[in-house]
Amino acid sequence: MIGELDVNGVFLSPVLVSAVLAYLASLAVRRLLGLVGAYRAVWHPALFDTALFVIIWAVVAAFPLPQGT
Repeated sequence: MIGELDVNGVFLSPVLVSAVLAYLASLAVRRLLGLVGAYRAVWHPALFDTALFVIIWAVVAAFPLPQGT
């Protein structure tokens, strides 16, 4: 087995799970940056958000997900 996560009989890819976790974390960071007003210093907000998501996804993927038994 390659390490799928078993959620009530449904096998999920670790890539999908880490991407969803990274997306949720990126939503929180984007909201925080918006409240602080950091987007005024950003040239291209969509490109910045994409880069932010990729960086957060790399951080999330660096930590192993718990294996269900």
